[in-house]
Amino acid sequence: MAMLGKRRPRRERSGVSGLQGRQAPRGVPGERAGSEEPSPGVTIERLAHDGRGLAHDAAGKALFVEGGLPGERVEAAVHRTRKRFDEAHVREVLEASPDRVAPPCAHFGRCGGCDLQHLAVPAQRRHKQAVLLDLLARQGIEAPAAPELLAGEASGYRRRARLGVKVDAEGQVHLGFRARHSHRLVDIDHCTILVPVLDALLAPLHQQVASLSVPRQVGHLELLDSDQGPALVVRQLKEHAQDREAWQAFAAEHGLHLAWLAGRESPALTWLTPAPALSCRVPAAPGAARGAGELTLGFAPGDFLQANAEVNRQMVATALAWLEELDGVSLLDLFAGVGNFSLPLASAGARVTAVEGSPAMVERLADNVRLNASARALSVTARQADLNDAAAVQTLLAEAAPDALLLDPPRDGADAVCAALVAAPVPRVLYVSCDPATLARDAARLVHGGYRLTRLAVADMFVHTSHLESMLLFEHPSAERQPQGATPDG
Repeated sequence: MAMLGKRRPRRERSGVSGLQGRQAPRGVPGERAGSEEPSPGVTIERLAHDGRGLAHDAAGKALFVEGGLPGERVEAAVHRTRKRFDEAHVREVLEASPDRVAPPCAHFGRCGGCDLQHLAVPAQRRHKQAVLLDLLARQGIEAPAAPELLAGEASGYRRRARLGVKVDAEGQVHLGFRARHSHRLVDIDHCTILVPVLDALLAPLHQQVASLSVPRQVGHLELLDSDQGPALVVRQLKEHAQDREAWQAFAAEHGLHLAWLAGRESPALTWLTPAPALSCRVPAAPGAARGAGELTLGFAPGDFLQANAEVNRQMVATALAWLEELDGVSLLDLFAGVGNFSLPLASAGARVTAVEGSPAMVERLADNVRLNASARALSVTARQADLNDAAAVQTLLAEAAPDALLLDPPRDGADAVCAALVAAPVPRVLYVSCDPATLARDAARLVHGGYRLTRLAVADMFVHTSHLESMLLFEHPSAERQPQGATPDG
């Protein structure tokens, strides 16, 4: 969870490991098509990792078909050629898969937010489980069993979103999400995956931006839901008193916590309504002795917050179940954020050292420990360190002497951490991943370094998309666990 609050750079991917390329015009391999060319009917063999159908044309060249499902025969229109494969989309379904369904959202096919709404939800989840197993197999890692599935509702689950705002040359205001593979905005007035309280704001927000004196000064809008109600952050490029008042009136009408993130170079967050103590809840460890129930996590706009509250709760519960017998155990939580895993693990009796790269997150984590202290005793030490620095990670491992370690890195993975874990093995390592490709790379380093994969799960954090979250538990047979309550010195 490093780079909290920052947008990660977009990576163009083919969806198949090793096949990457830049967009370009048609006619020469690697160039975009000037006009779409229908191909004869092709049969979709399987789904690629990014959710596109994989087929082969008459000459045997690979064809990645947006909207194609396994077993279907489709007429595909090629819109981009590359040296080793072509990219296409479905022009007509000739023979449909039994897993094809009517997309629940009217914006499907234009909005780039969801790419699998045409596939039945059970089939989406089987696909994600298969992707995880395939990527591990490519690294020579055999899974001990089929991945467990952590899943919630298929709609109304997303509690945070960023809406783009653009005023075109004719002065028309556009508000919504980016089109697939494009910077173009698709106007959105309803989103099936947003929690209802945020979905209800889309149409009023469009009208609000259009009514402003200087709508061009709005960069984007951030929506998030909390236990204290919905909050809206307006990215304002330049201060404007009249529009400031208009936003305050809008917040009062819709019951919103409202903040401005104003300025071009060094934007500063200012609450235009009374500053709220935003928070959400995660499960504590079961057991009346330590105060079963829930923990409260405070956060601020820009902090990392898992988009799907229910699936996040299941991930926390899974971590508690997999890392059992935590009473008195020394545990290192890396990329700890605001304490999403740190506090629940401490509620089970672990002595947690929680490490985060952002100093602001370290302060927030420490605040969250104090926030929950009245209900239960939590042994959590919050520290700041660069977890991409191998020497810093080695120092952490030496000082904490952990019996167990949890890491929840960003998309780039945890290469430095895994290298250190091979050099200084830890008995149990729980890897929480938001990118299966970097997870497979890091898992290979651990397995080839002596660890054994013992449990795995797929978390369907983003239903209707090909995005994959997962959890893998590794154990090292030669690493000895310290006795409960022991210190590193014995």
